[in-house]
Amino acid sequence: MYTISEVAKLLGVSTHTLRYYEKENILIANRDVNGNRLYEESHIKWLQFVMKLKQTQMPIAKIREYARLYLEGEHTTEARLQLLENHKKSIRTQRENLEITEKMLENKIIAYKDSLKSK
Repeated sequence: MYTISEVAKLLGVSTHTLRYYEKENILIANRDVNGNRLYEESHIKWLQFVMKLKQTQMPIAKIREYARLYLEGEHTTEARLQLLENHKKSIRTQRENLEITEKMLENKIIAYKDSLKSK
């Protein structure tokens, strides 16, 4: 079992973020007799997944929806699959846009370097 501070340090997030995820029903922590949050390995793996979704610009509302569907059980598998497939399409679009932006930046950089060389 891990404390909230240990999980925050392990994952490189703030305790505030973990509490926020709990408030948003994205994470459900265990509690000890004193009410302190306790986390298991399964919580760590779940949080790593959530963090990847967040890093790839999945809105909190969609992450919350996915968490809700997961907790509802196996009968939501198709809905979860659809949600993840839609997000994968979004990631693909983001990647394409980043590649276009990178090419534009590279052209600008080359133009500036050429300009400096000719002076």
